[in-house]
Amino acid sequence: MPVVDVSLEELQRLTGEEKSEEEFKEDLFALGLEYEGETEDGKMQLEFGPDRLDRLSVEGVARSLRYQYGSDRGVTIPKTNDADWTIEVDASVPDERPYVTGAIVRGLDLDEAGLESLIQLQEKLHATMGRKRAKGAIGIHDLAMVKGEVLDETNAGNSITYRGVDPDGDRFVPLDSDAELTPGEVLERHATGRKYADLVSEYERYPAIYDELGLFSFPPVINGRRTEVDTESRELLVELTGTDQWTIDRMCTIICYALSARGATIEEVDVEYADGAQTPDDGASLVRPDFSVDRKTVSHDRIESMLGVELDADEVVDLFERSGLDATYTLGDAVEYEVEIPPYRVDVLHPLDLVDDVGRAYGFNELEPKYPDVSTVGGRHERSRLENVARSSLVGLGFEDLLNFHMISAAENYDRMRLAEGDDALGGGAAVTITEPYSEDYTMLRTWALPSLVMVLENNTHRSYPQDLAEIGLVAHEDDAEPTRVHEGRHVAGVLARHDATYEDAKARLAALCRDFDVNLETPATDHPSFIPGRAADVVVDGDPVGVVGEFHPEVLVEHDLELPVAGFEFELDALR
Repeated sequence: MPVVDVSLEELQRLTGEEKSEEEFKEDLFALGLEYEGETEDGKMQLEFGPDRLDRLSVEGVARSLRYQYGSDRGVTIPKTNDADWTIEVDASVPDERPYVTGAIVRGLDLDEAGLESLIQLQEKLHATMGRKRAKGAIGIHDLAMVKGEVLDETNAGNSITYRGVDPDGDRFVPLDSDAELTPGEVLERHATGRKYADLVSEYERYPAIYDELGLFSFPPVINGRRTEVDTESRELLVELTGTDQWTIDRMCTIICYALSARGATIEEVDVEYADGAQTPDDGASLVRPDFSVDRKTVSHDRIESMLGVELDADEVVDLFERSGLDATYTLGDAVEYEVEIPPYRVDVLHPLDLVDDVGRAYGFNELEPKYPDVSTVGGRHERSRLENVARSSLVGLGFEDLLNFHMISAAENYDRMRLAEGDDALGGGAAVTITEPYSEDYTMLRTWALPSLVMVLENNTHRSYPQDLAEIGLVAHEDDAEPTRVHEGRHVAGVLARHDATYEDAKARLAALCRDFDVNLETPATDHPSFIPGRAADVVVDGDPVGVVGEFHPEVLVEHDLELPVAGFEFELDALR
């Protein structure tokens, strides 16, 4: 989950409320932001769902609180001045990263706290919507240090150019450097260049942004030192490049709203795609930033049935406005609301998202729980009872029970475990992938559970040993024989990390678990890429092969920075029935 650092003083100033830290914590929790602790300099660390990316800065958090307090109501759109700058997109731009957007920011009074917040927002957007800069990257420049080229004799406006550059082409001085380097040299010699080299290293030409003086930005890798922003900067150029126009437009919008909250004025820029350049669906000529308002409809009956409360139409409109939305309704056989959604709300994808906003504005703590109007009372499912008993047995065997995310990345699920998709081994099934994931860390449903436990061990190398961990959780893989073409199952997995962990230790725990359920266990030798040859076996329960047990391969341990032996097992939960 994203975590944002928020200064209490900044929160008080931007909300206009002289509340204590404890009072703010309660208000923030009502919005879905959980207090996670403090930084070394006393800032609150707030964790929230990855859907509300407009809250990745103190300005966004304060805006949500102002709506909650009633200080602001309805949709607000920053006023913009007409464009004086143009971003010209040359046909030489790499096809792999064709799109650009931007804005001019004027009249900014940027103190140290404001600069820190801007940098944090930039990096958090890179990590989330930008997918570690692969899908979208942000460059923020001191406009006073950018010398625009005059457009033509009839237009006194300024222009910069987004174009391609050869790896050994024009030189510039990157941030945190005193030497002029070519783009190729940046990827080899500069720390930031090496970190993001894989994003562009395969391109024939690299993305670059030029003004009249030359190259000043090398997206998505690093900006030039000439246009570095500091607290003396009063006017900014914000430019974003990426692989998807909608994504970089939304990232730009969130930044513009944050800077507008600090009193800045937003100025439009024209984006002109040259003949031969790859253009977005909106066309070859764009005016940015895109502050267009989206609209969705939701029925009154759906709101009442989902929340379980009776509301009149005007009250619902009031709750929408307290959520930062605008709504109008039509009367007829059924009341329907047409809701206007501000451009920074990238999370509103479905009418249910609107119902959620109404519920939060109403106050989920104000909702009264009640039994559904049916003739039966729910109880535990047989599978749930089996899981609970199995968990109790695992805890009794000395394991610490865990609950990990069901989503994972392909690298964690396959590569770091020495496994390949399609391998005829536990975990090698074809992955169920997410079409548009928010993060590169969670791109698919895991095909087995052991990688999740090994990741926990990797994150716990600073803690004492032994570490005996277990989990019962969801796994999935593609299966054309299933009606949904996806096979889902619950697996039991356990790992033992200690100086003397062996195959025999893992098998002994597994055998004890099977005895608790009165099932017959056999362990014929097998080969599995994640385990040491000769130290792995199939888990066969009542004659059916259902899993694997063994000692993890040294390459798996080294990949996860583990310096102790680790043994483990995994099998299908249904085998214990």
